[in-house]
Amino acid sequence: MPAELNFLSVLTGCFASPVAENPTVAMVEAAYRHHGIDARYINCDVSPANLRDAVHGALAMGWIGFNLSIPHKVAVLEWLDELAPSATIIGAVNCVVIRDGRLIGENTDGQGFLTSLKTVVDPAGGNVVLFGAGGAARAIAVELALAGASSIRVVNRDPKRGGDLVRLIQDKTPAESELVVWDQTYRVPEGTTVVVNATSIGLFPDVHARLNLDLDSLRPGMIVADVIPNPPRTNLIRDAEARGCTTLDGLGMLVNQGVVGIRHWTGVAVDPTVMRQRLEELFA
Repeated sequence: MPAELNFLSVLTGCFASPVAENPTVAMVEAAYRHHGIDARYINCDVSPANLRDAVHGALAMGWIGFNLSIPHKVAVLEWLDELAPSATIIGAVNCVVIRDGRLIGENTDGQGFLTSLKTVVDPAGGNVVLFGAGGAARAIAVELALAGASSIRVVNRDPKRGGDLVRLIQDKTPAESELVVWDQTYRVPEGTTVVVNATSIGLFPDVHARLNLDLDSLRPGMIVADVIPNPPRTNLIRDAEARGCTTLDGLGMLVNQGVVGIRHWTGVAVDPTVMRQRLEELFA
């Protein structure tokens, strides 16, 4: 007797705008195939005005979960039933799990970044310069602070948004924090151990963009990380390497947060090397 045929795949995906440059679909589907998971991952370009309908549509169509990227990580909170503890502190969600008809918000960005960072340095006791104050920056800041970073200097163009993140760090974590309003070329101070770009500067298609940063303030021994996955070798990564810094591209964070997300959705602990390999093939 032939095995029972099933033509209904489990659905997951990403809601963002723009989303065409998001390579998550390629790495997640590579993991699904490798582990024999009958699931699909779909990139959906969703405008802010249509986010509510997209969330309700995923629930109506029986999706098991989805990711969120720019500009939806904070706005989606309005339509969720529950937040995981880390997402509650961060105040932003990049991963939603649909379980028994309930929408549960998780934040895997910071966890993915921290896993990647720990391959080269333990952030405990370190001093961090963080560019940006959006959803990814909030997640990274909280995870670094909870992992023992001594101080986090937030460099951001919008003083209100940057100030909100500083207060979050000070009120909810043991780390010290201060805001630098990014209205001129920024010089990384002596004693900085980790520099993180958590902005969208350098993201495709604006691949030639550079942070307004004094490159001579990047010194050998610093860890310089960029969250941009497309392209992974941003100008910041290239400039930092040229000055003797240890660098981390955005693929590490992307892969590791993907591993956590798939575990939330399917219960399967997938192999990160399969996902990384697929991304490296795409960007070779």
